[in-house]
Amino acid sequence: MTRYSLRSMIGLVMVGTLAIAPPAFAQGRGAAADLDRADEANTAAVSDKAHESDGTDKAKSDKTNKADSDKADRTDKAKKAEKPATDETPAQGGAAQASGAPAAAAVQEERDDAVFDPAQPDFTLITLPTTLRLPRNKSSFRVTHRFTRALGEGSFGSLAEDFFGLDGGAQIGLEFRYGIWPGAQIGVQRTSDRTIQFFGQYDVKSQSGSFPVGIAAYASIDGTNNFKDSYSPALGAVISRTIHRHAAVYVAPIWVNNSNHEPSELVDDNDTLVVGVGARVRVHGGTYVVFELTPRASGYDPGVNGIGFGIEKRVGGHSFQLNFTNAFGTTMGQIAQGGPRNPNGDQNWYLGFNISRKFF
Repeated sequence: MTRYSLRSMIGLVMVGTLAIAPPAFAQGRGAAADLDRADEANTAAVSDKAHESDGTDKAKSDKTNKADSDKADRTDKAKKAEKPATDETPAQGGAAQASGAPAAAAVQEERDDAVFDPAQPDFTLITLPTTLRLPRNKSSFRVTHRFTRALGEGSFGSLAEDFFGLDGGAQIGLEFRYGIWPGAQIGVQRTSDRTIQFFGQYDVKSQSGSFPVGIAAYASIDGTNNFKDSYSPALGAVISRTIHRHAAVYVAPIWVNNSNHEPSELVDDNDTLVVGVGARVRVHGGTYVVFELTPRASGYDPGVNGIGFGIEKRVGGHSFQLNFTNAFGTTMGQIAQGGPRNPNGDQNWYLGFNISRKFF
């Protein structure tokens, strides 16, 4: 019975073990299933996040590609706009450019006239005209002053007491000129001996790389007694050559009619050909030295041929010139008559000055 009982007990233990095992196995299988489901959820979340990241990257890529495409389109349009007209596309741009060319050239020309030329800072030397152009609708004003006390008259002490002629009389001139269109200017001048001169000048050809000189046509007429008597018309040219930015030389052949105010029946010559020559040299900054000579080549030539020299300082639009001349004349009719002679038949020297102001 003991052996049976032992066998029975072993059987019972085995049966109990089998009875208990299914729930444990089921619990183990449930935990495994939970782990599998968690892994699947994690895998799904990672997959969704990866898809979302892929979508964001794709959107960014699409946006970048679109920006690059827009930039390329703008570049192509700019190149097409800058591309000159060809035989296949002469187009309307060429016509528009051609129609706008004269206006652009005119604007350029007027703007260039206003640019300061250091070789030609003023419209005159001492009395002779230069080829400096006056911009359209701009103006300039000049005062000329010639003291009538001769520097060689009397002793030095007497001259000093008269403050080198400044205490004596003077012939004064006022001049105004105006630019009517590019290259053309007109003006009027009145001197204190009641002579009035009207003048005009036109730039025929400017100096350039292909043309060595500048040429301007000049015409004037002056009349005494406030333009009531003894009219003296003049016609000529001014030829200039600038040397870099430092100097300019001039030749001005000018014919003056009725330079002799006596009746034509009483005189042999009633006109004068003046061939003026001169130069202006810049010595430092806005400081210049000026020289001119106005010999009469033919015709009526009383007195002495005009000579003048001076020193000039430019400050902004102003020019101040101290000069020494052997004549008082500043209009063409006066220049043609030359300078006065002293009792010995020689020339006299006079102190004077010019002040000019450009309004541009």
